[in-house]
Amino acid sequence: MLGTRELLPGTLDMLILKALSLGPAHGYGVLLRIEETSKGLLSLEQGSLYPALARLETRGAIRSEWGRSDNNRRAKFYRLTDAGTGQLAGETDRWAEMVEAVFNVLDAEAGT
Repeated sequence: MLGTRELLPGTLDMLILKALSLGPAHGYGVLLRIEETSKGLLSLEQGSLYPALARLETRGAIRSEWGRSDNNRRAKFYRLTDAGTGQLAGETDRWAEMVEAVFNVLDAEAGT
């Protein structure tokens, strides 16, 4: 299982944006959604998640509003903005290029 510290710089923001593209969620819900959609391969720390949510909100990629969680607790719910949708698309394209480049290097054989 990979932890927050092992993520490449910028990856956490992309994962948060993707999680919120699936629907609004409170902070802990975002963390659970990422862990679930990674099929348990990623384990995020709340200490990394909440500063990232604040950073994304400051940049206008997400917005928040107060509401009630499933267990009736007051919670801040986040949703993706149009700017966040555009940022997610750009970061997804860059990530796909990076993955392809790394696999190209890993697939290289001697003499090529």
